[in-house]
Amino acid sequence: MSNPIDPSTYDNQLSEKVVRLNTLLSDFNPPQLEVFPSAKLNFRMRAEFRIWHDGDKLDYIMFNQETKQQYSIDNFPIASTLINELMPIVRDKIKFIPELRQKLFQIDFLSTLSGECLISFLYHKKLDDTWTLAANKLKEDLTKQGFHINFIGRAKKQKILLDKDFVIERLNVNGRVYTYKQVENSFTQPNAQIATKMLEWAIDCTKQSTGDLLELYCGNGNFSIALAQNFNRVLATELAKPSVYSAQFNIQENNVDNVQIIRMSAEDFTDAMNGVREFKRLKLQEIDLKSYNCQTIFVDPPRAGMDKNTCSMIQAYERIMYISCNPQTLKKNLEQLTTTHKIVRLALFDQFPYTQHMETGVLLERR
Repeated sequence: MSNPIDPSTYDNQLSEKVVRLNTLLSDFNPPQLEVFPSAKLNFRMRAEFRIWHDGDKLDYIMFNQETKQQYSIDNFPIASTLINELMPIVRDKIKFIPELRQKLFQIDFLSTLSGECLISFLYHKKLDDTWTLAANKLKEDLTKQGFHINFIGRAKKQKILLDKDFVIERLNVNGRVYTYKQVENSFTQPNAQIATKMLEWAIDCTKQSTGDLLELYCGNGNFSIALAQNFNRVLATELAKPSVYSAQFNIQENNVDNVQIIRMSAEDFTDAMNGVREFKRLKLQEIDLKSYNCQTIFVDPPRAGMDKNTCSMIQAYERIMYISCNPQTLKKNLEQLTTTHKIVRLALFDQFPYTQHMETGVLLERR
């Protein structure tokens, strides 16, 4: 079966999303929707493929979401040009390398606009020095061909790095280049060009801001670092350790001196702000929450959205910027937030073309 991506259907699919989002949020009387289309092909910076073994043959396979049947592919048009270039080269080389081929069941690619790619090989076997030697040899071969590449070997309770488990992305945002460390198996924006548009939109929304910014769910500091230019200080929270470490690295790499990262969940931070309980980590980092003059809060929660207590906490701020990957939970949160705030800007970022998923940006101001 051939890959089911048809670029000629993109415009119609995007138009359907626009109608769907406008209809979903119509009760809130939002302003005109700002729409940011994606490139039709080669927009996805990461991809995962199962591997099918059939005698001497080795194939990448995917699954039809409707029929659940598998089909082999030679390329993946929505993935980055770099991933498509590497797919057949990597497959054809490991086909003849027993140490890399045996018990291999999945290959993951993480690429960047800046030309780096991290490839993870997943196995149903324990990996040893023979795997490392063979992987290093393949890496040398591909490096000689001009690729900036690294490998990771994964098996049950095992992870082997040849060098590093991350790539460095560089995004040109309004003429300024931002550097981001993106770690394997940590959250990163899959559509780098749309991620750039999201940063530019967020910067534009907050360009007249005063005081400090509070950010919940900051990830690797993607928004924190770019938005720092519009605020005196930025206080950001994130729970996942790899993302916190990446954020600290990114702050230093981008020479930003007014961003502070706290490793806390949004729920714990809400308790700290409300004085429900004290947290040692705040004292250890010498962070005085009362010293911040945060009039704007930025949230980018997981698909489940925010709980009522967190929504109540963020209603204390004059301006709320909300990035959502799930319009249904966004709507639920807006039912509470719009009792005190009104939507002044609304955006659709087509982060996931050819799917039902929508990335939405909302700016709210106190009524």
